[in-house]
Amino acid sequence: MGKKGKKEKKVKGAEKTAAKMEKKVSKRSKKDEEDLEALIAEFQTLDAKKTQIIETICPPPSPRLNGSLSPHPEKDELILFGGEYFNGQKTFLYNELYIYNIKKNAWSKIDIPNPPPRRCAHQAVAVPQGGGQLWIFGGEFASPDGEQFYHYKDLWVLHLQTKTWEKIKASGGPSGRSGHRMTYCKRQLIVFGGFHESTRDYIYYNDVYTFNLDSFTWAKLSPSGTAPLPRSGCQMITNQDGSVVIYGGYSKQRVKKDVDKGTIHTDMFLLKQEGTDKWVWTRLNPSGVKPTPRTGFSGTLGPNNRSVMFGGVFDEEEEESIEGDFLNDIYMYDLGKNRWFAGQIKGPKTERKKRRRGNKQSETASPSENGEVGAQNPPGPIEVIKEIIAEDGTVMTIKQVISAPSALESEEEDSVEEEEEEGARSPAVEPCPRSNTMIAVKQGVLYAYGGMFEVGDRQFTLNDLYSLDLHKMEEWKVLVEIDPKAQEWLDESDSEDEEAEGVEGGGDEEEEEEEDSEESDEDSHPPVESQEKYPDYLARTEEYWIKLARTNMGPDAKEKKVLKVAQAMAKTFYELKD
Repeated sequence: MGKKGKKEKKVKGAEKTAAKMEKKVSKRSKKDEEDLEALIAEFQTLDAKKTQIIETICPPPSPRLNGSLSPHPEKDELILFGGEYFNGQKTFLYNELYIYNIKKNAWSKIDIPNPPPRRCAHQAVAVPQGGGQLWIFGGEFASPDGEQFYHYKDLWVLHLQTKTWEKIKASGGPSGRSGHRMTYCKRQLIVFGGFHESTRDYIYYNDVYTFNLDSFTWAKLSPSGTAPLPRSGCQMITNQDGSVVIYGGYSKQRVKKDVDKGTIHTDMFLLKQEGTDKWVWTRLNPSGVKPTPRTGFSGTLGPNNRSVMFGGVFDEEEEESIEGDFLNDIYMYDLGKNRWFAGQIKGPKTERKKRRRGNKQSETASPSENGEVGAQNPPGPIEVIKEIIAEDGTVMTIKQVISAPSALESEEEDSVEEEEEEGARSPAVEPCPRSNTMIAVKQGVLYAYGGMFEVGDRQFTLNDLYSLDLHKMEEWKVLVEIDPKAQEWLDESDSEDEEAEGVEGGGDEEEEEEEDSEESDEDSHPPVESQEKYPDYLARTEEYWIKLARTNMGPDAKEKKVLKVAQAMAKTFYELKD
């Protein structure tokens, strides 16, 4: 009894400390929020001028991250809402609504009166009720300089059938936050975690709320058991039995004045309802190949009761800097078997068939001799990291290209068949390493849109769109390529230059000279010789590309990162000239 009483006292003490911290953060952020509320009100005044529904066919949305991409519950469409973009000097927030038609591979923008205010890091869940609804909760608004934040605690629903927004007025919901997670379970929304940040303070949450979609009421849960530590940016997936699984996330705590220590969480928890009002937390210990530690990953529910996790970044913290290693791998978690496994891309089916035919030696040969084992379980692809590099003041798009797994060639194959197989191999593509990507699954296909990565001090925000059939796991398909013209990065010197140009003016002749200069720079790269293979070209010119990458990335960039970028630049130039 004594131990139990001591434990309960400790838990109550922690709750009391958290409550005091939340009050402190709320008090300090009140002034910031009042300033931002005025700015938000200005934007809402502009939105109020929209009096009719206007749907227009449009190009793909501009680069962004931390928006929401949701599958339409009734149609073969994806719904994109909100997000943010940072160009080095200014932060832009969005409340635009886009629809992606999967069959037509076409985007349309829908302007609807009285939309939610601009935001990012919110949560959106599509449900089938009433012809389809999109529910949105929370998120944040940032000042243009990115120094002040306003955290929303509002709840909105988009009625997809009538194309109307509705703000839901219901008391007792979660406090203002962003980076939380929300899922749909048995005609209710479940919200977990997130954080609230002011200019000087912050607090992370591990509370749980439900919103009943029939009664339109909030309820705060008090689950028994050991709860996850407070965090944001975790993965939250609903199981077929109605339970909820939490994985990973990020939090930080202050170790001393102006010094914070971040924590990347890799633990898993199960939240399950037992009875009418009782919920229980249970810690999970999954088997299999677990994901490497990361933040900024994207997660959703895929087919066969498996969750899908894509990308993210692992930050290597040093005393005065953080070096991020961005990722583009896939992990899946089987909710029924409590098991992780890595998603392996098999490669194009036509290529694998040719490999089996070419390696078949005899009808009596063993599977290992005729290459069938290799065909069923091909080795992992050789990875060439795709980056987007600022080259001599311009932006260069680097397409990540992965050599397909090579077949086990027998000595008896003649040269004609060998050449035929080599010609049949087509290089595969996949999204470049990135974090904060917007993903969704529709009819067993994973769609990944946007996100960001960093090279040196520069942040590159993406607007490309990829798809991957999760049933076949053969290859990524590029639905929308990144638009280099949409890339923009401004630093202090750029700002000064722009101000000078604004005073003096800039003519067409200057722009033409710049374009000519860019073309001449591109022509000055080491040329690809006739019949030269990429490995030979890279070996011959690698020093040049390393030097060029170092020039663009600066003297402080790590050698490993410089080498990756150099190889990606060489690969892209080789393909363009091939």
